[in-house]
Amino acid sequence: MELAAAPLFASSASVFNSPVRRLYLFSRSSAPLLKKSGTNFQRPSFTRNHNAVFKVSCSLVEVEEDGLDDETCELVNGVELSIGEEADDAIQAYLFKPVKNNNGTGLLLLSDIFGFQDSATRDFAYRVACNGYNVLVPDLFRGDPWSKERPKAMFEEWIAKQDFERISKDIYTSTKWMVDEFMAAGISKKLGIVGFCFGGGRVIDVLAQDQGGCFGIGVSFYGTRIDQSLASNVNVPVLFVSGDNDPLCPVNALKDVEKSIGRGSKMLIFKGRGHGFAHRPSSPEEDEDAEQAFTEMRNWLHDGLVMNN
Repeated sequence: MELAAAPLFASSASVFNSPVRRLYLFSRSSAPLLKKSGTNFQRPSFTRNHNAVFKVSCSLVEVEEDGLDDETCELVNGVELSIGEEADDAIQAYLFKPVKNNNGTGLLLLSDIFGFQDSATRDFAYRVACNGYNVLVPDLFRGDPWSKERPKAMFEEWIAKQDFERISKDIYTSTKWMVDEFMAAGISKKLGIVGFCFGGGRVIDVLAQDQGGCFGIGVSFYGTRIDQSLASNVNVPVLFVSGDNDPLCPVNALKDVEKSIGRGSKMLIFKGRGHGFAHRPSSPEEDEDAEQAFTEMRNWLHDGLVMNN
């Protein structure tokens, strides 16, 4: 596979009709159905299309609230990329690109420990793309994500093998690729960054290092292993989403991080919710809170990123 196989923009005038080297097909797997206001939101079904365009149902988005219609969000390009300067050290990633309602804004989505191929992460990335964003999801674990089939006793051994310096470098490389693509298209815009669990913790690492250079806003869903000492170095607002029954992301610690960042940051705490509820809900009650969390995130990104770009 060629490196950086598919450009984000075909040209500054014609957006998202780029060629691809490999097609990405969504998995119709175990992620639960989403519910909102008594309506079942079915997972989309996909068929292979040699033009790398996937026709999907717009049912995952509340059309009346979003101001979208079936035509604007029925098409999402899914592209598998290999990013990097060296073929033997390339980063695998998925890029989700809306075809008709593209707002020209890029988001970097950092996965949880289950990796970038996990169905819950892919479904969430699709939903965000359906709202107009170009979403890049890199492989943070270089083909070695945590698996539910592994004994829990092995987790600390597995996480210890993950090179945080290498992960930081891969995130930087992915960010640079997105920035270069926007610059090549003659577009100067800040990116957004969103992360879940492990990726939610890395959101703070990235923003502290970036200090407003590339990213204009962040969203951290129940971030884990957050280095609180880095919070004061973050120069952009961050939306924190978590539950008050999540031992992996204690609310008190999260409050300290949010306070250290300031800059209009915000916390959204859901009563009774544990870890992972927003992107992998497991009950009708969690579905409702997941929908609210998604709506809050969508508005946060729109008001703080799209409107300010």
